[in-house]
Amino acid sequence: MTGWRRGAWMALLLWSQAAFAGTATVYYYTPYKAWSAAYLHHDAGGAWTTVPGASMSSACTGWVTATVTTGTASTFQAVFNDGQNRWDNAATSTGNYSVPTSGTHQVKNGQLLANAGNPCTSTGTNSAEVFYYTRTRGWSTVNLHYAPTGGTWTTPPGVAMNETACTDWVKKTVSLGSATGMKADFNNGSTWDNNNGADYTLGTGRITVKDGVVTANAASPCVALPPDTTAPSVPPGVTATASGTTITVTWSASTDDRGVTGYTVTRTGPQGVSTFFTSGTTYTDSGLTALTTYSYTVKASDAAGNTSAASSTVSAKTGSAPPPPAEGEPLGGDIREDSIYFVMTARFYDGDASNNRGGSMHTKSGNAANNDPMFRGDFKGLIQKLDYIKALGFSAVWITPVVLNRSDYDYHGYHGWDFYRVDPRLESSGASYQDLINAAHTKGLKIIQDVVYNHSSRWGAKGLFSAKVYGVRDTQWSWYYDAPASGFVYDGLTVEPTSGKSYYNGDLWSTSEPAGNTCRNWGVPTSSTSQEGYRIYNCQWPNPTSGMFPASLFHQCWIGNWEGEDSRSCWIHEDLADFNTENATVQAFLVDVHNRFIDRGVDGFRVDTAVHIPRVTWNRRYLPAAHAHAEAKFGAKGRDFFMFGEVGSFVNDKWNRGSPNHSAQFFTWKERRTYSSDDVAAALEQYNYEQTQGTANQPTSTNAFLQGNAWHAPDSSQFSGMSVIDMRMHMNFGEASNAFWNGKDSDDSYNDATYNVVYVDSHDYGPNKSSTRYAGGTDAWAENMSLMWTFRGIPTLYYGSEIEFQAGKPIDCGPTCALATTGRAYYGANLEGSVTASDFGTVGSASGAVATTLSKPLVKHVQRLNQIRRRIPALQKGQYSTDGISGSMAFKRRFTDTAKGVDSFVLVTVSGGATFNGIPNGTYRDAITGDVRTVTGGSLTATVSGKGNLRVYVLDLPGNAAPGKIGVDGPYLKP
Repeated sequence: MTGWRRGAWMALLLWSQAAFAGTATVYYYTPYKAWSAAYLHHDAGGAWTTVPGASMSSACTGWVTATVTTGTASTFQAVFNDGQNRWDNAATSTGNYSVPTSGTHQVKNGQLLANAGNPCTSTGTNSAEVFYYTRTRGWSTVNLHYAPTGGTWTTPPGVAMNETACTDWVKKTVSLGSATGMKADFNNGSTWDNNNGADYTLGTGRITVKDGVVTANAASPCVALPPDTTAPSVPPGVTATASGTTITVTWSASTDDRGVTGYTVTRTGPQGVSTFFTSGTTYTDSGLTALTTYSYTVKASDAAGNTSAASSTVSAKTGSAPPPPAEGEPLGGDIREDSIYFVMTARFYDGDASNNRGGSMHTKSGNAANNDPMFRGDFKGLIQKLDYIKALGFSAVWITPVVLNRSDYDYHGYHGWDFYRVDPRLESSGASYQDLINAAHTKGLKIIQDVVYNHSSRWGAKGLFSAKVYGVRDTQWSWYYDAPASGFVYDGLTVEPTSGKSYYNGDLWSTSEPAGNTCRNWGVPTSSTSQEGYRIYNCQWPNPTSGMFPASLFHQCWIGNWEGEDSRSCWIHEDLADFNTENATVQAFLVDVHNRFIDRGVDGFRVDTAVHIPRVTWNRRYLPAAHAHAEAKFGAKGRDFFMFGEVGSFVNDKWNRGSPNHSAQFFTWKERRTYSSDDVAAALEQYNYEQTQGTANQPTSTNAFLQGNAWHAPDSSQFSGMSVIDMRMHMNFGEASNAFWNGKDSDDSYNDATYNVVYVDSHDYGPNKSSTRYAGGTDAWAENMSLMWTFRGIPTLYYGSEIEFQAGKPIDCGPTCALATTGRAYYGANLEGSVTASDFGTVGSASGAVATTLSKPLVKHVQRLNQIRRRIPALQKGQYSTDGISGSMAFKRRFTDTAKGVDSFVLVTVSGGATFNGIPNGTYRDAITGDVRTVTGGSLTATVSGKGNLRVYVLDLPGNAAPGKIGVDGPYLKP
């Protein structure tokens, strides 16, 4: 080819390429990855650009842009990064965005919006691509009922989610116009998922809704990403700084092609090697040994399980231990003035990840898969969120047992092992048990401590009797029984170096028969096998009938009849070794243990499994000892020490299957006759006498009832010293009206029902002995609360019920399912952020997730109920009557304290109107609406509608003016 022809050909080629080349303008949305800068890495020119690619220029808030020259193909491949090796690869099989070679396109929240135009100038339509998970509900069709922000709702049931998705998922793309979000509910034509009555709040872009969890900017659940085999980079800049007995480790963020999910911190010290996981770039390790050097390394990991190499090692030496906090003293005062918030400490809020422990069941339970150790919440977290509880309006906090536990699944606290030690899995430096009590009291909150007199753990009680088991460490059992480690003391927290376990049990077994063994047929194989098929030996597991536990200290039988005499003197379960509570040695042990709690300044005891100890034993030994010690220690404040017992009478009758000995109200009374001086004989004599006397001859009381319209001084001379949980109301709270009428029917059989602790559900059961958390609906919850906060008794709420947390979920299934799927799930995600309470029931400030939680409808309801109850003494301590009153749930209450100049009279009707006849004349003011009524003929008719709504008319009395309207109108309490 001649030179001229060659030149002409090259010119023609260049002309043709230019003629067929194009341009594409790409806008990228940076908030999706929280990037400050972005680069476009692409193959528009035929070959991939050099990493990181073309720098994208600022376009407008949240958007950057780049224009590229494209070739003749219809699309080109593109990915985005921040220039620091963090990438946005589309959720496709290739991991790349496929971009048209011409036009103006947007890439937002993981989606390519082809030819969408310039987002900075266009007033185009926003859209949301909504995916909904169907498997859990078993729905075959799903409708999306929605309202764009500022717009109106679709006509029920909404629009069908009928776009192509994938197995277990349905999809609908919604055009939102200029709106940037929407409220949404889902239904199958008859049943609704409306976020427990609060509606879902959805934004734009791709969104998934799975089992009540909304994920914004989500990857498509219907597209499998290619395998991730790239590990994150090694965490740089690791430092360790000591302050007292706390070391804080910090580092800079690692990078990863798909994102770092967390970091594993490894600590090496005198107690061995321990590892902790955190999602942030700082870790606080507290409760360490004073004047001791600890070393740390950090590894990064991603969602695929890829883990970086360990960082460089850093070390720090702790300082001196801080002085222990001073013992507190109770706040004192009548407990009826309070409302109680019940917290399962280990599941409430995690203030210190270093004391988190999963235990032997961490993987089997499914908790490991959720990164959710059973011991997660702690005192530090509870201290941090006391203002949340106060902002709800509660002034007392009931916490689960705090003694050192020992079982395979012991986060709840009811498997006590060392009753003289607070469980270290709950404590942190600066956040000890005493710190919690003192912090609560500073905020005006009482601490009600859950205690267990009835039983210990399966291994006994340290300092009283410790059981040993037959644990041959052969090929079958060496996985379970650890080798003895000389000098190592189990505390539930510290990792035993050889086994690598915090749940070490090498001190509990013996391959040869231990000295002093009392267990019959020690080490002889039985015919039984474990779940794994391993042969079980005699004395390998706790057993009350084998002689393994001494009869002087522990009862020697299993319960056969839950309403029989044996239910008061036999084992409930193998994990709960039943104390011989009639034995003097046991009595001295339990009295001393619980006196130490009183010395710390707690305000009362909730007594677990109280029905399983004979009443005469309570009345002779434990109740008078606790009350006497509190009064001797704290004087007048000690006299207010409150004890209430769990008497599990799970029937709808006034008396538990006709047995007074097994009925809640029975335990509020003193004994009616004298029994043998021997406690064992006395327990049986009392049981037989009361069973013979039957229910018709039990004492009665008018302490809860008005005499006409007048309050009268209650007769407490026959009070045992222990109040109770109102089991009959609890059983009937499926409907508030049932709870109301059943409660009234029982009140003459309690010594004073105004001290009954009233709740809908708890950590054990829902109404009617349901095994699931209450799921009656938001309106029903509101009605239940309205009754509880105005009727006699002390209203109590189990953590999370203020947002219907885990409604309908099984309350407890042990290690057979993950805690996250139960009513004992971790609540902390709802409490993230900051909150301060300016008063009881009043939020001073709130931000983050906790602010969202505090905006929920039931939260607003309970806040106002607490405000109202705190202002009206008759709602706290008043006697009541329904005489002369029409209405489904209506009553009048009065409390008079002449010495203090208090006289409070109130008329209440719940959810419906009522007429009150025969009442004092005068001026009545409604605490809900501010309505004023002047009564001259002894009659007042209150009109109210709406489930959970109230009218609370308070009478103006000399020196006791009615407060008028209290609080602001809310979702239920309103005109």
